[in-house]
Amino acid sequence: MTSPFNTSHSAAPLDENQEAALSDRALAGWEIASVATSVVIAEWMAVSAAGLSKAIIAIPVALAVLLMILSHGLRRESVRDIGFRFDNFVKALSLLATPVVITALLCLLIGWRFGAPINFLRWHPGRYLALQLGMGFLWGLAQQYVLQGFLNRRAMIAAGRGWPSVLIVAAIFGLLHLPNPWITLITFVAGLIWAAIYQRVPNLFALAVTHAVMTWFIISTLPPAALHHLRVGLGYFF
Repeated sequence: MTSPFNTSHSAAPLDENQEAALSDRALAGWEIASVATSVVIAEWMAVSAAGLSKAIIAIPVALAVLLMILSHGLRRESVRDIGFRFDNFVKALSLLATPVVITALLCLLIGWRFGAPINFLRWHPGRYLALQLGMGFLWGLAQQYVLQGFLNRRAMIAAGRGWPSVLIVAAIFGLLHLPNPWITLITFVAGLIWAAIYQRVPNLFALAVTHAVMTWFIISTLPPAALHHLRVGLGYFF
């Protein structure tokens, strides 16, 4: 009769490689949580701070940037690895073209269905459109760097390449746009597309181009009341 205390068939201890892999996954999860939390803190503090106290917003942002830079260095990730490159720009843009066209058509359809006036100069009408698109590209590039160049890469370490990590990235991107319901939904869907394509063809410039174009189309076609001026965080209530 086999003793219930027999440990001869117990699980074998992890070797050094397995332990290192588990430790790396745990570290990647901590990095994701740290950067996402810093963004949330800055987002919700932006409206409540005023005057000189607004400078305090720079603290969580600076800490997040420092963490990302140190992490890239420790993991020996080059600028090219992260996605700041041009050799695969056309390939990435070709993969993004279909989702962008579908998004544009859906926006036009929804705008028409709800009787929203379509105005392609609605996005900061006091600025030239070319300037606004350029600024949108730079802002999109910054967001895509954090979202894909850092969070997506860490999600792939923590959960593996494919849908588990894609869903993590999209969920974070959507949740960062709370409590704006429509923008949260839109960014979740967009996050799925961008994260999946980045894993296939990591190019941040192509993502930033589509980020700017999709934002422009969404603002120009969807009912302004539904978008709530794209406000998120505490600013949504003001």
